[in-house]
Amino acid sequence: MRPSKQIELGASSILPIFPALSPIFFSTCASTPPLIPLQNPLIPPAKSQLYASFFCSLIEIYLTCTRFSQATAAFARMRSFDLNPPFRSWNRLLFKFNSSGFLPQVPIVYSELLSCHNKANVFSHNMMIHALCKMGWIEKALELLREVDIDSVSYNTIIWGFCEYGMVESAVAFLAEMFKKGFEFDNFSCNILVKGFFRVGLVNDAESVMEMFVRGGVGRDIIGFNTLIDGYCKLGSMSIAASLLESMNDEGVLPDIVTHNALIHGFCRVEEFELAKNLMDEKDLNLELNAITYTTLIGAYCQHGRMDEAFLSFEGMIRSGILPDVVAYTALMDGICKNGDLFKGYTLFREMESDGIVPNHISYTSLSNSLLKERKITQLSILFREMIVRGIPMDLLSCNTFMDGFFKAGNVDEAEGVFQMILACHLIPNHISYSMLIDGRCKAGDTVGAERALVEMKSEFVSANVVTYSSMINGYVKKRALTKAIGIFRKMKEENIYPNVVTYVTLINGLSKMRQHEEALNLYKEMLEEGLESNHFMFDVLFNVLKRNKRMNEAEGVLGKMIVMGLLPDRVNLTSIMDGFFKVGNESSALEIGLKLMESKMAPDVVVYNDYINRLYMVGKPREAKSVIFQMKSMGLNLDHATYNIMIGQHCREGKLDKAVNVFSEMKSLGVMPDIITYEVLIGALCMAGDIEMGIELLNEMTLSGLYLNPSTHKRVLQACSKWKRADLIQQFHKKMVYLGLELNISVYNTLIRIFCTLGMTRRATLVLNEMLERGILADTITMNSLIVGHCNSGHFDKAFSVYSQMLHGGVSPNITTYNNLLDGISHAGRMAESDMIINEMREKGFEPNCVTFTILVSGYAKKSDVKEAMRVYWKMVMKGFTPGVGTYNVLMSEFVKAEKVNQVIQLWDEMQKRGVSPNCSTYDMLITVWSRVSNGFEVTKLLNEMKGKGFVPSESTLHLISRAFARLGKKKEALKFLRSYHFLQAVAGGGADRKYRERWRHSSFTAMAVCTRTSGGLLHEMEGAGFGLDFA
Repeated sequence: MRPSKQIELGASSILPIFPALSPIFFSTCASTPPLIPLQNPLIPPAKSQLYASFFCSLIEIYLTCTRFSQATAAFARMRSFDLNPPFRSWNRLLFKFNSSGFLPQVPIVYSELLSCHNKANVFSHNMMIHALCKMGWIEKALELLREVDIDSVSYNTIIWGFCEYGMVESAVAFLAEMFKKGFEFDNFSCNILVKGFFRVGLVNDAESVMEMFVRGGVGRDIIGFNTLIDGYCKLGSMSIAASLLESMNDEGVLPDIVTHNALIHGFCRVEEFELAKNLMDEKDLNLELNAITYTTLIGAYCQHGRMDEAFLSFEGMIRSGILPDVVAYTALMDGICKNGDLFKGYTLFREMESDGIVPNHISYTSLSNSLLKERKITQLSILFREMIVRGIPMDLLSCNTFMDGFFKAGNVDEAEGVFQMILACHLIPNHISYSMLIDGRCKAGDTVGAERALVEMKSEFVSANVVTYSSMINGYVKKRALTKAIGIFRKMKEENIYPNVVTYVTLINGLSKMRQHEEALNLYKEMLEEGLESNHFMFDVLFNVLKRNKRMNEAEGVLGKMIVMGLLPDRVNLTSIMDGFFKVGNESSALEIGLKLMESKMAPDVVVYNDYINRLYMVGKPREAKSVIFQMKSMGLNLDHATYNIMIGQHCREGKLDKAVNVFSEMKSLGVMPDIITYEVLIGALCMAGDIEMGIELLNEMTLSGLYLNPSTHKRVLQACSKWKRADLIQQFHKKMVYLGLELNISVYNTLIRIFCTLGMTRRATLVLNEMLERGILADTITMNSLIVGHCNSGHFDKAFSVYSQMLHGGVSPNITTYNNLLDGISHAGRMAESDMIINEMREKGFEPNCVTFTILVSGYAKKSDVKEAMRVYWKMVMKGFTPGVGTYNVLMSEFVKAEKVNQVIQLWDEMQKRGVSPNCSTYDMLITVWSRVSNGFEVTKLLNEMKGKGFVPSESTLHLISRAFARLGKKKEALKFLRSYHFLQAVAGGGADRKYRERWRHSSFTAMAVCTRTSGGLLHEMEGAGFGLDFA
């Protein structure tokens, strides 16, 4: 918590500060036991001082060992006996609590001191003022200073507080007040201010302050010179720092080891290691080098990757008779880890203890950071528990590191536990702590918890920054709550927190995924106007926006702009553009980009070729894919697992299992052993084709080759078997895999239960559940959700609710999916009257309706023809920031089409376009139906041409309706045939017709098909040309 930058320094007119401050202080220590007398045995007055002395000693021991909770408990127990230590002991307790860093307890001790003695001396007041300043409560420190007896130390402490938080102007103003009140300033005042100005980079002001004090009769002492030298060294002004040595000699001040350590540190910062070494080697100094001298050099060498010199300095330290301390070991270990040898760094960490050096919290934090970067979360967790067991106190940095690591590993409960530990240990969370908490909760999908953290953050006067708000935006985008994301974006700007590239990328990507392409592009333009430069990731997001909107010409222009900026497109950028061209049917441009990719320096990589081959297969270009494979072989590139897996997968999708098996044999003959994916794909395809015997044979071969069956293989194989809807077949493969070594765990059982439930075999699923429970494996949320879905699919809705009740009684926590499944069940059953009950239950459990919830409700009410309620829910959904899907719009349109409410259908169509929701074939069918009923031939023609452009084929009923509405008298049958032929040919041209559809129309005797290959005349002219004519109004 940081104080405000401007603090009023005028006279205070507040009431006496105590007990008015007491509630504030007690509220910050909620876990502290209440200081009220308990029912305790009476202590004889003669022994009260002895007991008080005992308690004070015990408290000091606890504080020395950083056992803060025990120290607090001991103090509370002492006061419960109504023991009142001597004044000197009270002051010692204040000092110990303050110096140990357990600051929240200082105001409590101070308050108890006042209640016992009705007064405190200057030392007590100064301890209290110092603690308040350290906690950032400068205003409270000022209030106290103006109400009690003080000395120059009190003023210097407040000046230190101002400087510590960067408020040097307020510090200077307070110095003037100190002078007016008759307190003499001294070297301490001067040195504190000089250091404060250096910390905020005001070098000239620092020098002016020093000169002002010298003119006022305060000479520069060794601390003053060291402060100046250290300040210049940290700014990199080494020539000025070195020249100050001469000034010291002129003024008769001898440099000490602190002076030389500061200079050595400064030379190391600017990488002048030889000068630092020369300073260490000077013989005329008559100074003994200490551990700090060597540690400074070791740390600097490590920081710049010069590990050999670091080790030599470490050895030189030992030869000089200086035993390395925990700081030296930690610096060397940190350097080793950061230079890529985590194992060696970890080994050194363990060697510390064998050398009699106990690692401190900095050692643990340093190693934890390295483990986190390498994603060694298990070891990180072990280290965390080790610190707790050993009683090593954690500072805020340590806690932040562990919290960040646990969140990144998905261990949300552990991360939340670390944050609670921060509060329990009376540490004050900073903006980094809260930003990590908010980011972690958002990534876990808990945006409500993130909102609470943001509110708490502001209530504690911790300022949010661009990272905090970007995390919130990312969380809302993932939840499809774009309205809230945009709200946070605007709030940032109102608070003068400027979004960075990450913020813009997150929001633009979210808008694009929600089909709000124009808004995404406008935001990109705004980003450029703000002067922010795009990076590779930004360009990739932009390519995706244009790709989804089929604006590939603009994407090419962006690519050119990227190159002009000097930012060469990487593999991801080029692959994205190539994919876009493939999707819009521009194979020639896609292949051209692919060739550029192949010819670039990035090309000689089997990964690039594999991606290209896969995309060629996906767009129906098997010949070109084979050509690229041949090119790979001719270039001497060996096909890897991924290449063969792509080829096998393609043959399996085409139903050419013989070819897939041949490729499988080829890869083994060339020494490329199949991996788990190879077997999963091939076994799954064989099961779907009904070749059970060969599927089992491959399962045996897979285990013999040393590959272990895992839940993923089990899931893929059983899903393939489920095509035949045979419980015996599913069980056969399940038992076979268990026999071959598949470990039975919750994931395996959940797969089996889910497949049986999907097929409506709830009795089988229940038998599996019973078997699972007999093995001691408890059901989880996924298990119970699967059973709910199974019962709903079978029409047994009461049984679904019974499963939900079992969940609650069995201690299995429902999630949002549980309630959505129940809502979906009652929606299909037409029991929408029960929806409010489920929504209320859901909210009681802490869940808010999401996009899926609203979609189910809209669909359920619409299917019951309760259009009014459906539209109410729809508008509520939109107001919450969710974007409805095409299915939601279709179900609403369907009801309005039935009611022949044209305006409402058109309104929904406009809403769809406004929100960037792409229509599907059903949407077009309904729109054509509406316009045909009102004989609006222009709109019908426009929609048919749009369908043609997207490769959609109108339904048979739509074609009948068009021919009835617009064909000339006596020509309806011929018009219908023409429409069928027209849209069949366009669908074939656009790839929109499936095989059955092509076969259906291949032998059509209608010879007017040939005329339909034209694309410029439109449907009207073609019908007219065929002699059927559309009577468009």
